[in-house]
Amino acid sequence: MSKNYAAVSRSIVDAIGGADNIAAVTHCMTRLRFVLKDNDAANVAELKAISGVLGVVKNDNQCQVIIGNTVSQAYAEVVKLLPEGAEAEKAVPVNNKITLRRIGAGILDALIGTMSPLIPAIIGGSMVKLLAMILDMTGLFEKGASTITILNVIGDGAFFFLPIMVAASAAVKFKTNMSLAIAIAGVLVHPTFIDLMAKAAQGQQVVFMGLTVTAVKYTYTVIPALCMTWILSYIEKWVDRITPAVTKNFLKPMLIVLIASPIAIMLIGPIGIWIGSGISAVVYTVHDYLGWLSVAIMGAIWPLLVMTGMHRVFTPTIIQTIAETGKEGMVMPSEIGANLSLGGSSLAVAWRTKNPELRQTALAAAASAIVAGISEPALYGVALRLKRPLIACLITGFICGAVAGIGGLASHSMASPGLFTSVQFFDPTNPMSIAWVFGVMILSVVISFFVTLLLGFEDIPVEEQPEEKRVQGDKVSAPQHAANTN
Repeated sequence: MSKNYAAVSRSIVDAIGGADNIAAVTHCMTRLRFVLKDNDAANVAELKAISGVLGVVKNDNQCQVIIGNTVSQAYAEVVKLLPEGAEAEKAVPVNNKITLRRIGAGILDALIGTMSPLIPAIIGGSMVKLLAMILDMTGLFEKGASTITILNVIGDGAFFFLPIMVAASAAVKFKTNMSLAIAIAGVLVHPTFIDLMAKAAQGQQVVFMGLTVTAVKYTYTVIPALCMTWILSYIEKWVDRITPAVTKNFLKPMLIVLIASPIAIMLIGPIGIWIGSGISAVVYTVHDYLGWLSVAIMGAIWPLLVMTGMHRVFTPTIIQTIAETGKEGMVMPSEIGANLSLGGSSLAVAWRTKNPELRQTALAAAASAIVAGISEPALYGVALRLKRPLIACLITGFICGAVAGIGGLASHSMASPGLFTSVQFFDPTNPMSIAWVFGVMILSVVISFFVTLLLGFEDIPVEEQPEEKRVQGDKVSAPQHAANTN
């Protein structure tokens, strides 16, 4: 991406209808996510013409601009361009008609918007837990050593208190009071409440106001706190309307906590647990039934899921599975082939292309995918742009997913698979897992490299390139003709 983040960000803001059209903006690892007041005001073609923009995903709820690994710098510049208070404004939808598509998009948007800010903490915690496991395996410390125990506590913190983290993040997403959301989520992980739920699980009746409390465990969960915070956003508005102004400082928060907490304990919490467990049951029933084939299929479709944002649907399932069993053996292993195949195809493009700019983009994207497991620069900047490399990646993802499934690979963390994070697939009880991991990684790069060369791709000749992509000024209109490199 261009180093002139201020100019690039200014061009992006102009292309989506100006700063006044932005209701909210956030970012994940590679994308700027805009909630716009008028979604139709965003000019997708103009956005794609901006130097440094790898792609654009537009739906009913968001306009997502794919930047790559430098998204945080672009985000910082975008925020500077916003009018005061813009991030706290509510989006003004153009069409309020409720459809199944809008409901589905809204649920996905809520899940992605809530979980994306939490991914670094979850990855950090899981990698520390993995470090503790490896140190314990090496025998450097005695069994039960306090150092290992403390490392496990450090790694487990993000998982144990995940409902609180989810509540805080969801409060921002749903524009409700964060401290109240945290307080109510805190009830679900309070030591006394955990003890009560343990007794209820053993058959002892736990009653609240004459009603039996369902025995559920909320630590390590996502869906209950997410649903609870959504309900809280409506409870807060209702309580605000019915409380007199003179009593709002003390009566309003008291009523909110008294109303929302029992609803969370008696209704929303158990329903959220059942939803989460149901999703996990479906996913891993398929895995149990199809075995390695399920990993192969997931490896083939993973880039397509990333393109639509649907890959985040699996985040709660992965977290819960790792928390409960210590590893995840379907989604994470499939990502090895999916991620590194994008790196391999990008290397093939860099090898074959005559275009210096495309070569530079492809090399940077390949390094990001292979080394760090961040595949979106390769997906949007190379594979999707040139079409045939994407086909090579889907083929390779299936093959290498099958190999990973046959090898029984499983991840102890949810870091995006790449060379730097390969350790998450090491199994202390199975030294051969190391060979399987690196074998799948090498296969992913090599197969996608040669399949991309075999399929060929439509290169972008140097002479047909615009002299300078739009960063600030007129929109690029020069056509880009293609010449087959096969």
